[in-house]
This record gives sequence, structure tokens and C-alpha cells, in this order.
Amino acid sequence: MAQISVCLLDADSGAVLEFDGGERVHRTASIGKILLLIEVAIRMADGRMPAQQTLQRAPADEMNDSGLLQHLQVQALPAADLAVLVGAVSDNLATNLLLRHVGIPAVMERARTLGLKHTALHDRVRAVRRPSDPPTLSTGTAAELADLLARLHRGEVRSRVVSRQVLQWLTLDTDTSMTAGALGLDPLAHVEPDRGLTLSHKTGTETGIRCDVGLVTGPKLAVAYGVLAEFTESGGADERDAVLGEMFAVGERVRALVGG
Repeated sequence: MAQISVCLLDADSGAVLEFDGGERVHRTASIGKILLLIEVAIRMADGRMPAQQTLQRAPADEMNDSGLLQHLQVQALPAADLAVLVGAVSDNLATNLLLRHVGIPAVMERARTLGLKHTALHDRVRAVRRPSDPPTLSTGTAAELADLLARLHRGEVRSRVVSRQVLQWLTLDTDTSMTAGALGLDPLAHVEPDRGLTLSHKTGTETGIRCDVGLVTGPKLAVAYGVLAEFTESGGADERDAVLGEMFAVGERVRALVGG
């Protein structure tokens, strides 16, 4: 049976607008990459990882599934461009390349300093998880993730410069197949406001997992949302379709709250 957790917050005041199981800990697939982007933005801001620093891909980084870098001939890219790929298409190869330079312990420590108890990036992206590997890429709660997006909106994640940079990367996300789909924005081009709405978000998808967390600003309100779903997926699409429908319905409620 599907389990869907929802948390909607007024991103300015932090007031809870909707809460349904927001404290439940979920496997969150690629959502944990937000923490990597935060760590990268902090290092760019303090000079430890200049935006133009070129990072060379290595065989250990290679990973299929989501992303574009695996299909490109280029063997090295600036760190800022790799972050763009992670934000826009959840690029697995770019994620692993950045993680190799930043280090998973640093990302986990960053989550701790942000006060996150259940939200973490546990590992690099792997095609196969062995018993000795962390059992899942990332975990989190809808409440912690919605609050993290609200803090980014308020410029409270390290600094306004860092917070703004992370949100800019998340504005590029092209996956509007879940909650964000209800906004009716162009999936490939919504950097500029459309219908009075702006969207910065991150999705996560694995077998039996669909997650969408983000920030929507409109004429009435700015809403930070976390929508995390786990369900049984055994070849049929019925339960998956029902979950996607419920996630879309949350997006409709967000749209009504923000106006536009």
C-alpha cells in the first residue's frame, strides 16, 4: 500500500499550511543531491571550490540512468557546470564526480550542521547496491525538506549568496512529472516567472519511490513543499499512477495557495 507524506509551509513565516505524515522517514532517491549542491555552493562562496575549477571525470564516477553527461564527449567540466547538470537533470555522473571531490563525509556533516536529523545523502550513485553499501542513496522527511527549502528562500542556509545559488540550480529542474506538474509551467524553460509563478525544486525517482520537494512563489504566497511517496511497484502501473495523481493533487493545492 502506498505511503505518501506531505508538508506545506509558508516559506516566509514557516507556518504549517498542510501536514500529513511529514515526520515519517522515507527513502528519497535523488532528493539528497540537494545537500551536495548546498555543500558545493558553500565551497564556491568561500573559495575552496572555485566555480571555474575544472573537474576530470574518472571511471569510478561513471553511472547510467538519469543525466546527460554520460552521453557527452567532454571529459572535464567546471564545477559550476556540473552543479547545473545535477540541478537540471539530476545527473548521476555529475553527482558522483562532485562527490568524489567534496567527499560524502563533508555532505553528511553539512546535513548535521543544518540541524537535519533524518535527511541525508548516504552514498554516491550506484547501479548495484551490495550488502556492504548503504542500503539507499538518501533519506528524509517531508517536514525537514520543506523547512530546508523555506530556509533557502529566506537566505538562511549559510548566507543569502549560497541560498540564492542553490535555488538557481534547482530552478533548472526539468522534471515536472509529479507535484510541480500542477503548475502548468514549461518543463524545459521556467527560469523566468510564468503566470506570476516561480519554481525551484528537486525530484527523486527509483522503483517504488517518487519524491518532489520545492519552493513555489506567487502573488499571494511563497510555499515550500515536501511530498514523499513509497509504494509497491511490481511491473504494473496502477499504484504508481495513483501515487502520481495524489502528488499532482498536492500541487493543485499549492497552486491555489500561491495564486497566479
